Amino acid sequence: MPLAVCATPIGNLEDVTLRVLEELREADAVLCEDTRQTRVLLARYGISARLLSLHEHNEAERAAEILPRLSAGERLALVSDAGMPGISDPGGRLVRAALAAGVPVSVLPGPSAVETALVASGHVGERYQFVGFLPRRPGELAALWDEIRGLAFPVVAFESPRRLPASLRSLAAALPGREVAVCRELTKRFEEVVRGPVEQIAGRFAEAPKGEITLVLGAGEGSLDASAVAEAQQAVSDLIAGGAPRKLAVEVIARLTGVPRNALYRSSL
Repeated sequence: MPLAVCATPIGNLEDVTLRVLEELREADAVLCEDTRQTRVLLARYGISARLLSLHEHNEAERAAEILPRLSAGERLALVSDAGMPGISDPGGRLVRAALAAGVPVSVLPGPSAVETALVASGHVGERYQFVGFLPRRPGELAALWDEIRGLAFPVVAFESPRRLPASLRSLAAALPGREVAVCRELTKRFEEVVRGPVEQIAGRFAEAPKGEITLVLGAGEGSLDASAVAEAQQAVSDLIAGGAPRKLAVEVIARLTGVPRNALYRSSL
């Protein structure tokens, strides 16, 4: 039997897919990051399953234990606390080990905090980059800001609420004027998406908030196609000439094109 990698809800338990529920019901055992968290999901849908912990501290030894069982035909499902196992969550090592051993791996898609935040931020387009959790060390964080400075597409990252204020201050110092969106508690009761220039957002989150955080950075100015920037600037000028307030014109065109607000505002003066 294949190893079934199952995406689970990022907040709202009603976002789970029918395929995932069926797999969890039929599995001989469910490998999970935190058994307490997974029990909440299973209880919500009346599922009784044997749970085995698989987290960052025991994944290597658990993989060695699990592979013979998969090869023997057991039906095993892999979940993390939220989202897709292996994407900034445990599970990637087991998947690689299974594939290396010739065990089929079946992936059951589901909710994604990365793509949910990307769309909610308004910074949507043909391309984006996901960088996982932001580095904890100031030097490594500064190096990341330098790396993404000129990217012509949005960047999505995870961050802990405790470290968010310092990370936003670091970003504001490194990339002033960069458009960002802080997406908090996505799909949950107190979901909040705060958008704007990083200096403004850093002030809004001067103190650590509560809940899960996904951060979206708008496209950089340096590598944007010159013709696209020129077209966006002309569109702002046309709106202003038609009577639209400057701030509104810049806001609308920035969201539609991905060109940074500060660049459009400066060019409109």
